[in-house]
Amino acid sequence: MRQRIFFAFATMLLLTSPARAELKIDITRGNVEPMPIAVTMLTGADAGSASGAAISTVISADLERSGLFRPIDPQAFIERVQNGDAIPRYADWRQINAQAIVTGTITPVGPDKVRISFRLWDAYGEQQLTGKEYNTYGRNWRRVGHLIADEIYKRLTGEQGYFDTRIVFVSEAGPARKRIKRLAIMDQDGENLKYLTDGDSLVLTPRFSPNTQQILYMSYSGRQPRVFLRDLQTGREESLGRFDGISFAPRFNHDGSRMLMSIANGGTTTINEMDLRTRKMRRLTHSNGAIDTSPSYAPDGHAIVFNSDRGGSQQLYVMDGNGGNVHRISFGQGQYSTPVWSPRGDLIAFTKQYGGQFFIGIMKPDGSGERLLTQSWLDEGPSWAPNGRVIIFTREFPGGRGANRSKLYSVDVTGFNLREVITPTEASDPAWSPLLTKQ
Repeated sequence: MRQRIFFAFATMLLLTSPARAELKIDITRGNVEPMPIAVTMLTGADAGSASGAAISTVISADLERSGLFRPIDPQAFIERVQNGDAIPRYADWRQINAQAIVTGTITPVGPDKVRISFRLWDAYGEQQLTGKEYNTYGRNWRRVGHLIADEIYKRLTGEQGYFDTRIVFVSEAGPARKRIKRLAIMDQDGENLKYLTDGDSLVLTPRFSPNTQQILYMSYSGRQPRVFLRDLQTGREESLGRFDGISFAPRFNHDGSRMLMSIANGGTTTINEMDLRTRKMRRLTHSNGAIDTSPSYAPDGHAIVFNSDRGGSQQLYVMDGNGGNVHRISFGQGQYSTPVWSPRGDLIAFTKQYGGQFFIGIMKPDGSGERLLTQSWLDEGPSWAPNGRVIIFTREFPGGRGANRSKLYSVDVTGFNLREVITPTEASDPAWSPLLTKQ
């Protein structure tokens, strides 16, 4: 519900202008030269915590982190924008090689209420490309910055943005033998960090629901590790049942009505599906003596990818949504694990182990086109940004006396723009949320 009432309204602000060649970044070419962009400070009166300077900083940081944009240092600006709604002096911006210009205004409209607008301009085409106005509470200024960055990203790349999102992960602290692992959640830029569990019980593999208001995860709370469901608004958590074996590796389907998980009992691990409305279970895999785990739905729910050692080594398999038509899709050297289907349905990301190294890779759903994006001592557990362009994962570094260090990293599907995702503690098992506000 929160997503629907976040903004009183958002309207487009467009100026008519002659048609000219479109300013756009071709993100299909791999290593793209970042576009120089000038993000000016939003003009107008600040409203409590909401300031034009702070919002512009969020926009610049989001765009720079994508690797597709190079925000120009404000000290280089020739024109000092006094009115964020006015047409910029294009020649001044071309002199500093800005291809795109962002201007905007911020206006208090009531107690803790604010109107924030932006406009995106083409410095060489001399036209406005897009614009939008948001009416909301002043305390939401940071989210408005992310939304503006999403609009700019979408207009200049042709693809959906991913900045108005959150990341849930496992925060790790303490010595190796007394490791404290807590569920934590933050904005995709590392802000607004919040801990969801107190660390009394070990937790692993959190996963967002499609509406971003629930997460599934495995917890060692109680006598037997099992899967839990947590409501992020109320903080209420519930076990999804006690089974004949350990339940783990949960994953929602596209609408949050069903979920997958693995259940290990004896020497066999099976993949099972639960209807979250009725709590009815059905077993999908039946390979006795094999370990079938890490299931992930295709976006339409009609197929499931998972990893299994049923053929002798850990490989990737795809099956129909009802468990039929199981077939192997990975045939490269090494072992494959933790597959996850892209939100666009065009790719599957995975962890690969080969030659003493770990890799994050991608392949098409039929197993063709395998590409390895990263390589390190230990990379694992990929999770997709909602636009299917960026992957977040865990990277471990060897430490003395078994005290390995664990951090979060992200990489573009082209294999470029590898970056650490900063967290206040060591971190693992990241999962990227869908967009918080539908666009």
